Amino acid sequence: MEQEAQEGYRIMLAGGSGEIEEKKSRFIATLRPVGTEEEAVAFIEEMKKKYWDARHNCSAYILGERGEVMRYSDDGEPGGTAGKPMLEVLLGDGVRNAAVVVTRYFGGTLLGTGGLVRAYTQAVQEGLRHCTMGRRIAGVRLMVTTDYHTIGKILHLLGQKGISPEDSSYEENVRLRLVVPETASEQLCAELTEAAAGKAAIEELERLFYTKEEETVF
Repeated sequence: MEQEAQEGYRIMLAGGSGEIEEKKSRFIATLRPVGTEEEAVAFIEEMKKKYWDARHNCSAYILGERGEVMRYSDDGEPGGTAGKPMLEVLLGDGVRNAAVVVTRYFGGTLLGTGGLVRAYTQAVQEGLRHCTMGRRIAGVRLMVTTDYHTIGKILHLLGQKGISPEDSSYEENVRLRLVVPETASEQLCAELTEAAAGKAAIEELERLFYTKEEETVF
């Protein structure tokens, strides 16, 4: 549990959609970030109205840091061939607070149990490729206070580590507010103290979760 909290969990920052075709049946996956079960249900109903003329609108969603709420629906497809495989894609991808609807326009050819599972799985995977993903990371907010002679060394160290202050003030002293991963906080504080030759005061303001967007790789 402690390790999970440190590593955080994946979330969907922006939804997307993708489509595949299997034996002339169209499978359209639409994904959206959701924060509550009410939002997930409303999204599913919205997709059913949008694609009212489709044969099936199967759905799945997962909520909570550890997936405390999970639901799925086959919407008339043979049991276990649509909703559950869709949910398993979300689980396998490690994403939380997300909902997906896969709309099927029947092409006239039966796919069989295995074919349906494969098609619904691939549709969700294709939809995920067009979503913006992020990670909720356990972090620490720090306040670093130093003088004008030392600030250059501190900013140089932060730059090397790719850390940008979320706020700064230049008055009698220089104050920087930072948010850093919890796992890196202790080492960073030690390195800042060393770089500043002891001329920096570092205060822990709070512990929190923050969101970092994942890089897209094609």
